[in-house]
Amino acid sequence: MRCWSESATTGEGRFRVNANGKLLDVWLLVRCVSCDRTSKLTVHERASVTSFDPAELDRYHANDPELVASRLLDPLLARRNRFTLDWKGAWRLDTSPAWLDEAWPVQVEVVFEDPIPVRPDRLIAQGLGLSRNEVLRRIKCDIPLRRPTSAGFTFTVMAGD
Repeated sequence: MRCWSESATTGEGRFRVNANGKLLDVWLLVRCVSCDRTSKLTVHERASVTSFDPAELDRYHANDPELVASRLLDPLLARRNRFTLDWKGAWRLDTSPAWLDEAWPVQVEVVFEDPIPVRPDRLIAQGLGLSRNEVLRRIKCDIPLRRPTSAGFTFTVMAGD
């Protein structure tokens, strides 16, 4: 019986390392939120033991939470295991109402707590209550506004018409 749910959680974020002679398989164990079954995402398959950095291998054995997070954010792992991450509701732009009283233009710095990919135009539009067309017209930024980024950036809000 197969569950068709598209949602899973890493649970406690455990890796499974399996040795087959001088080759290693490494999987990240995930649990379906609907049927509670455990599945595995292939991280490394039939990789030579000598190809691993000993410190990284120790982190797999220790189920390092930072390593779990970095592997889940890896687009190659997602493509290889045919999954996508749902980022709905995972980000927001906190703004103070006081910034509207400041002299124009206003410079805003965006800092990410976690490297969640987001399109800057959508983040700015939601955070400042502007339409995306107005964002493209009023925002000056060094990075492309319509391309996802997961690194902090600074933008300038120009005065409205």
